Amino acid sequence: METELHWSKPKGFVPNSRFPLLVHRGAVPSGGEDALIARFRENGWLNNWRYPGVYTYAHFHSTTHECLGCARGWMDVVLFGDGGVRVRVEAGDVIVLPAGVSHIMVGHSDDVMMVGGYPDGRDWDNIEEARLDDASFRAAAKRIMMLPIPSRDPATGNAMREWIDAPSSVDADLNDFRDNLDR
Repeated sequence: METELHWSKPKGFVPNSRFPLLVHRGAVPSGGEDALIARFRENGWLNNWRYPGVYTYAHFHSTTHECLGCARGWMDVVLFGDGGVRVRVEAGDVIVLPAGVSHIMVGHSDDVMMVGGYPDGRDWDNIEEARLDDASFRAAAKRIMMLPIPSRDPATGNAMREWIDAPSSVDADLNDFRDNLDR
């Protein structure tokens, strides 16, 4: 399994995260809804769902982190807000989204099926940047900052070293962080 790390910074009323977004390629090679949900559940990511993709409007969550597993087909998602990174996931891939990271489905195969979950079965909210004002943005940011790092990665079952070792600020020098990860 190969893992990609994608970094973000706050952008407008999108908080994004100091934690890297993880894309685990081929995390569950057999794919399939039941196999992905079983993996998520055994690693403590509950409150699971099945849906043909994800929402086609940009949104983020302030009450929980989220994992997205591609059970069938493929999906293109834009991350981190307008002009963000476009990522394609295919059957067996898993995205681990830190709370606050904007995501939107912008393309998909006709047969796409995604499954998801939340650490310890947390309830999720659904926030759109366009509907926020200063006060509601600050409230969402406070909720995000209070969330614990999940005890296990939903795909690997390992401790979430990439988040535990993340810089304490989105303004930290990411090159230094990457160099330390390689040691």
